[in-house]
Amino acid sequence: MFKRLLLTLASLWLAMGFAHAQTKPVLTIYTYSSFAGKYGPAKTIKERFEAVCNCEINWVTAEDSGSLVGRLRLEGTSTKADVVVGLDMNQSAEAKSLKLFAPYSTDAKGLSLPIQWADDTFVPFDWGYYAFIYDSNKLPNPPKSLKELVENPNGPKVMLQDPRTSAPGLGLLLWMRKVYGDKADDAWAQLKPRIVTFTKGWSEAYGLFLKGEADMVMSYTTSPAYHETIEKKTNYKAAPFEEGHYLHVELVGMTNTTKQPDLAKQFMAFVLTEPFQSAIPETNWMMPAKNPPSGPPAVFKDVIQPAKSLLFTPEEVLQNRRAFIDGWLNATSR
Repeated sequence: MFKRLLLTLASLWLAMGFAHAQTKPVLTIYTYSSFAGKYGPAKTIKERFEAVCNCEINWVTAEDSGSLVGRLRLEGTSTKADVVVGLDMNQSAEAKSLKLFAPYSTDAKGLSLPIQWADDTFVPFDWGYYAFIYDSNKLPNPPKSLKELVENPNGPKVMLQDPRTSAPGLGLLLWMRKVYGDKADDAWAQLKPRIVTFTKGWSEAYGLFLKGEADMVMSYTTSPAYHETIEKKTNYKAAPFEEGHYLHVELVGMTNTTKQPDLAKQFMAFVLTEPFQSAIPETNWMMPAKNPPSGPPAVFKDVIQPAKSLLFTPEEVLQNRRAFIDGWLNATSR
């Protein structure tokens, strides 16, 4: 009886030890919904990182990249995020002000960004320019500038995103300020009659545009590459604007509350490697932050090249965002 009990206890101990050995650490990564969606890069990145980290990735999603900072602000130090993928550079100073991100330095050599990169916290993983997308079969003569889009009372109807929750929405808010300066609120009021709606995020706005709810939608210069590559459709175009286009850079950061600091650092180092970067062009449909030795992805060979890059510094955005949004709210609610 005693021997049987010892054997039973030994078996239980071995079983528990085996189960413990099979349990891998989990890295919780916050991102936006389209990144982790059916056609996004999250699945590929998860498979490639798990193959080298002996861990598991758990993706947790927010509606849009603009919603990530809001979620982190609400959760504070109780956040479960170890890493955040998809932060908008325009909100990076605001994200830092939350005091939730750990310092991380990266080698900026060899990056393909159109600006010099120097940051002690975030790592860029892709970039692109904002643009208005249209169907050339329905709109043969699109506006040639932001001012033409805004100021023509008979111009196209547009589908936009809310700048409080959406990265493209914030991008347009800043784009308008770059072009119109202190007259931006008047420009919003002028455009208002042709704004179909402001959606919470990019996915909803783009889906409504594809259903024919608007003539143009706020998106990215790289969006037509998706239609041409996946759908074999060449009718969706990005309208080049004479004033230039606003730049968008997406970032990765690790939290200072992470329970998996070594894994989080390993993931941060993984971001600019080929297995991560090669997953971006034909899943997230953005330019990779680091091109392969062969050069820019061929899928983007026909992407329009803006005559000028428009950009506020993250610090300028942090300082002025509230005032810009208040002006936008007042102008679009008149």
